[in-house]
Amino acid sequence: MLIADEFSINGRHGRLVEPTSLALAAGELLLVQAEPQSTRTALALGLSARMRPDTGALAWGGDATLAGVRRISMLVDSPEINEPESHIKVRDLVAEDLALHPGPFWRRSSVDTWLERHHVTELAGEFVDAIDPLDRLRILTHLAQEDHQTELLVFDTPDRHGIPDDDWVAHLAGTAAGRRHPAIIAIVQHVPGSWTGKVATTGRDNLPHPTEAPA
Repeated sequence: MLIADEFSINGRHGRLVEPTSLALAAGELLLVQAEPQSTRTALALGLSARMRPDTGALAWGGDATLAGVRRISMLVDSPEINEPESHIKVRDLVAEDLALHPGPFWRRSSVDTWLERHHVTELAGEFVDAIDPLDRLRILTHLAQEDHQTELLVFDTPDRHGIPDDDWVAHLAGTAAGRRHPAIIAIVQHVPGSWTGKVATTGRDNLPHPTEAPA
């Protein structure tokens, strides 16, 4: 389980992320509403342990070290941080990403094998910014799970690409419920009205608190 307790991040000219508390278990999808983009990106960096909080704590399964959380987390498609370059082709994106994963090279999938396994061989020669945005999201999600240590996926503004809300939500929810059952955080501009699952807002205590029994 991921727990962020009074987690905040400061920027050069003020606070980027107000103190925020939230919790998320394996196999769950949490939508976190945040504005503006700088806050969403700072929160994504923080919850994936790529940025140190200025106050509060972050822990996964009792491990409250940044190195521990970073080891099991993956930041996905963060604008100006690790989003794919628009001029790169799908085959090259997959090749570069697979090369970055730890472990002996002989244990890694070949690019062709990976493309075939994830049913995107026909997209190999297309530029990333020219394919359907939902296909792009699916490819990035599969790449993020290629490292088998990954238990937490943090998506930075997946609703910015014009994918219908029901489609990107269904994809992330299906990934969370899948065989790997990762915990998934999607930091979004707006929470879709049709979403009935877990929601959090920056600057709030979103942790569940048992109702106190009457005296």
